[in-house]
Amino acid sequence: MRSNLPLNALRAFEASARHLSFTRAALELYVTQAAVSQQVRMLEDRLGMTLFKRLPRGLEMTDEAQALFAVLTDVFGQIDAVFRKFEGGGYREVLSVAAVGTFAVGWLFPRIEKFRQEHPFVELRLRTNNNVVNLAAEGLDFAIRFGAGTWPSTHNQMLLNAPLSALCTPETAERLSCPADLLKENLLRSYRVEEWDSWFAAAGVVAERVNGLVFDSSRLMVETAIHTGGVALAPPRMFARELETAQIVRPFDVEIDVGSYWLTHLKSKPMTPAMEIFRDWIKKEVAASHQ
Repeated sequence: MRSNLPLNALRAFEASARHLSFTRAALELYVTQAAVSQQVRMLEDRLGMTLFKRLPRGLEMTDEAQALFAVLTDVFGQIDAVFRKFEGGGYREVLSVAAVGTFAVGWLFPRIEKFRQEHPFVELRLRTNNNVVNLAAEGLDFAIRFGAGTWPSTHNQMLLNAPLSALCTPETAERLSCPADLLKENLLRSYRVEEWDSWFAAAGVVAERVNGLVFDSSRLMVETAIHTGGVALAPPRMFARELETAQIVRPFDVEIDVGSYWLTHLKSKPMTPAMEIFRDWIKKEVAASHQ
């Protein structure tokens, strides 16, 4: 039964195995060296096996001890992580989310305060990226990415379609009477160099390959269009505020679909309560934004 687990003996063993010394384990646990040695001996008697070889200058774990130590290290680590969530007198769970910058600024950030008020126990940690992300290496719970949703190591749930359209300042738009007029303008482009070609094809315009300044962020591209009078090819729904304030306009209704925004998380990572809350919240917000 769990109530009969020799917790003190297990703790004494774990500290002794980590330090390979009863003396240093005793200092960590604020007990005597004899007390640690006695607890380990009780555990050995309970298990019916030797856990340490007592050497003149320390301890050496047996194979059985190494197996037990690996399990206890994981268990005590989990217990420590749970206790940390209660620090400060309240339960808190950290949630790490990375998002491509355009989605973060254009859609997510304006809604974050609402999430914080609805779920105060979730400590949300946000970072931006340019669609290149390694969830495992960066310790992320979620990554919001742009593309076709075909990343093999993650579960990928589509959030928003994001068709691209030409965006420019009202002053630039005054010079444009038809899509072909854009060929005379400074066309800003992303690292996906075929996007302008696809847009012109959808508009029925024969165009040579577009050469222009290349960006790794639609957000930076549109900011440049605002300040220089160039024309960006970007998702209008990520620039609702700029469109509402007439910083930019859509001179033509032509648009192309080259990808969507996706909520992704590792297939190998179990869902935590905070992850489930964020997933359900963002799905609800996306649904509301379509109404």
